[in-house]
Amino acid sequence: MKPTNYVIIDVAPTAKEFIALRCEVDWDRIDLDVAHRSLDNSLFQVSVRDNKKLIGMARVVGDGFMYFYIQDVVVTPEYQGQGIGRMLMNRVERYLSKACQVGSTVGLLAAQGKEAFYRSYGYIERDGTHLGKGMCRFVREQP
Repeated sequence: MKPTNYVIIDVAPTAKEFIALRCEVDWDRIDLDVAHRSLDNSLFQVSVRDNKKLIGMARVVGDGFMYFYIQDVVVTPEYQGQGIGRMLMNRVERYLSKACQVGSTVGLLAAQGKEAFYRSYGYIERDGTHLGKGMCRFVREQP
């Protein structure tokens, strides 16, 4: 399999494909309606396909002016290590170069061991020295 055979398009996967891809990488399962709404409310989405099979995706969420957040950069395990993540991030960065203004902030949560990948795009780790450490909360059940 050569990356030149892959098709990269600035289109979201279907909600069912999104859920299936998340399951392939052992991310939390989400409800179909949540998947639809989440994809529909993204600012930018990109998918990579091998023929018709979804093999990777990435998206950007946020307010579209000051705050942008890179989300769901994911490649199915059997296709990892072939430069597909880089293809996705290159497309995300192209979008951000047009959408961001002076003063915009772009954030992301890197999976463990993927920090160097994102550093190669200019992202920095917040170690708490100047800005405080980044924080998040995962909601796994309804309050």
